[in-house]
Amino acid sequence: MNLPESVGNRMRELRKAKGWTQEQLAEAAGLHYSYIGGVERGDRNISLETLEKIINGFQVPAEEIFKFNEESEYKRALDEHITLISGKSADEIASLTKINKEILNTIEKLQKSSD
Repeated sequence: MNLPESVGNRMRELRKAKGWTQEQLAEAAGLHYSYIGGVERGDRNISLETLEKIINGFQVPAEEIFKFNEESEYKRALDEHITLISGKSADEIASLTKINKEILNTIEKLQKSSD
């Protein structure tokens, strides 16, 4: 698989994780929905400016668009979490991180006590 196809597939994964249609992604990125379809299929060789619009539309870190080789179930779960927090303020993300750490610590303690 070549780079445009890999980026297109990754965009489709992120879009679906967000629960968006191609039209919704196009609107968020300021592009036409048929263009998004072409990018997702790997038919279009997009510019860095256009890629930046798409990344900004997703509201995810740029490196997320290049995470191709992770295990699919793991990646799907991670994508879901990323889309849940996308668009949140830094304070909200910090609060969510604190809550997650407390939950994970509790789970770890429970696992240790059952061993």
